[in-house]
Formats: sequence, C-alpha cells, structure tokens
Amino acid sequence: MTLVCALIVAAGRGHRFGGELPKQYAMLAGRPVLRHAIESFSRHPEIGKILVVIHPDDRDLYADAVTGLDLPEPALGGATRQDSVRRGLEQLAESKPGKVLIHDAARPFVPESVISTVIGTLDRAVGAIAALPVVDSLKRGTEGVITEAVAREGLWRAQTPQAFLYPEILAAHQACSTGSDAAGGLTDDAAVARAAGHSVELVEGATETFKVTTAEDLARAERWLNSTSLETRTGSGFDVHRFGTGDFVTLCGIEIPHSSGLQGHSDADVGLHALTDAILGALSAGDIGQHFPPSDPQWKGADSALFLRHALEMVTARGGRFVHCDVTLICEAPKVGPHRAAMIERIAGILQCSPERVNVKATTTERLGFTGRGEGIAAQATASLLLPSSPPGQEER
Repeated sequence: MTLVCALIVAAGRGHRFGGELPKQYAMLAGRPVLRHAIESFSRHPEIGKILVVIHPDDRDLYADAVTGLDLPEPALGGATRQDSVRRGLEQLAESKPGKVLIHDAARPFVPESVISTVIGTLDRAVGAIAALPVVDSLKRGTEGVITEAVAREGLWRAQTPQAFLYPEILAAHQACSTGSDAAGGLTDDAAVARAAGHSVELVEGATETFKVTTAEDLARAERWLNSTSLETRTGSGFDVHRFGTGDFVTLCGIEIPHSSGLQGHSDADVGLHALTDAILGALSAGDIGQHFPPSDPQWKGADSALFLRHALEMVTARGGRFVHCDVTLICEAPKVGPHRAAMIERIAGILQCSPERVNVKATTTERLGFTGRGEGIAAQATASLLLPSSPPGQEER
C-alpha cells in the first residue's frame, strides 16, 4: 500500500506578521496555528505520516505546540523555503513514501475534501495543487494609478497542500539551485516540479485555506472559527476515591504530600478522572471506565494524564476543540490552595490550551459526609467543547 506523507513547512520567520513569535506559533483559539495545520492532516485517514520542518531556533516552541501528538523528530529547515522543503523530503526518504503533500504551516484550515482530491489526482498526474480561480477584476498600476487592466481568465490563486509523487518531487528539489526562492521564478513547489519538466494539475481549493500572514489574518482566522457550523457541547464528570496507605495524593496531575494516599487502580487522580469524564460526556462517548476498564492490569498505577489526553484526541478526531473546564475538589485535607496554580498549569499543558481556559477550586462539606469524616476525596468537573455539527471537512463553504 502506498504511503502518503504530509510535509508541513514551519521554518519561516514571518516578518510581516509582527509580534514576538513566528506566526506559525501564534495562538489561534487557544492553540498554535501550527497545531491546527497538523491536526487537519492527522484527521485524514489516508495520511500515514506527518513530518514538520522547523527553524533550528524553534525547538522549544515546536515541542510545546505538538505536545501529546505522535510525530517523528522534526526536520531542520535551511536558509530558504526551497532548502527547507528539500531537507524535509530527504528526511522522509527512509519511509519510502509514494506520495507527499507539502503544506504551509501558516494555513491552519484544510478541509478533508481538499486533501482527498489532491491525493486522488496523483493517480493520474505527477503533481496537483489546491488553488482558487481568480474572480476579481485585476489592474496593474504604478504609484497608485491604474496603468492597464489584466485579464483574469485562466488565472488561479495557488494554495497548499501541493501534492506530488515523492520520487519525482524529491529529484526536482535536489536539482534546483539552493539560492533565493524567487530565483528563476520558483516561488512554490509546483514551480519546482514544472522546472523539472513535470505537469502539475489544478484542483479546487477552499476559501478557508487562507494563509495567516498578518495580525489581521489571524483575527480573520478567529472569526472564521467562530462562524463555522460549530455547536457548543458541555459535559459533567464526578469521581470519588477513598484514602488508604501512602504519604501523598495526586490531584489534577500534582503530587501533594499527605498523611494518606488515595486508593485506585491508576494513580487515583480524582480531579483528572472527573475532568476526563466531563469531556467524554460532552462527546457523548460514555465514561472513563469504558475506555480504560479498571479490570485491565495495564492501567494499574497509570498516570491519569493518559486518560485526559485520550479524551482530547477524541475531540480532535471529531474536528472539535476544547474551550473551557472547571474542576472542583471536595475534601477537608490536604489544602488545595497552595497547589492550585500548578494544577491549572498541568491541566493546561495536557489539554494544549492557555491557563485562562482552566479553573480549579476546592471546597469542603463542613465536615459532613464521607469527605467531612476524612474518608476520601471527591471531585466534580464540567467541560465545554466546540464540535462540528457536520463531519470534519464537510462544512458549508
């Protein structure tokens, strides 16, 4: 079976974007632009491998952006985009792909239908790119004054992904000069393929696959996310664990010294268990016990972050995104307040969101009930998600 790879190019500096971070790491709806782009391809059933090309100075930014994703070590980019793509293609050689899709990290939204179309076109062509026909009138001007009209017939706006048979595009890039992208008019991978004598087909792209180049583009991307056919889902979770032997408890991913431990088949993190159930509830996907049965020995002593990450991966697979959560820990002891900030940071890290989207608080039951008697700890949680009302990639355009 032919391996189809996605090569996501994220080595640029984005000087026109401004700000402290390269645009591919700017936050869009609580997640980096790059992560949105990666997830567009990770959801597609035909994509077998994703490789990201990054700037050598961005290792830490990249690691934060892809936390929880199963990706190979990134390729390190070169001085120009052509250099970066070539290096990425060469790193893919050991995987022996048959087809490769080259995509700009600054284009966060790629419908599944576009990915499917460019892949399918390679059954009859060496290359295919997503593009949109030009519909506006075009003018050529000098110093702000129109000098002539330009015919728009036959003109297309090139987008990515640009898809190619792997051996052919690798050879084409290796044959190119490693100078400026603009040298010889080779402004994209389609130009590189054509310079090598290959024919490249045009397939219709999508209006939402625009490139984030400026801060205004990022604001447009936020508006687009908010205007698509997404619906808000809210779920709730509740969990209880009794005290047993031990000298610490794990709450919301943080180990807290205590006179007793919590009993449970995993690490008994009552906070993360309740939050996992809340996300599963918003997905209408049952409860944590269905996905991680307590009778299964592989989960004995397991870090409950695994369960929460699994729930987040299910959200991503549905084309949705996490919005907010609120966790309440119910106990007389230990004191939660001194650890609350660390808990919020830990949850935000697992869910790949900003800490402003996470709330953790604690309360007592005024010494009533089992928590009041110090027999255990309870937790309740709510989680809000945005989920497509139609399958990913089939939204109205």
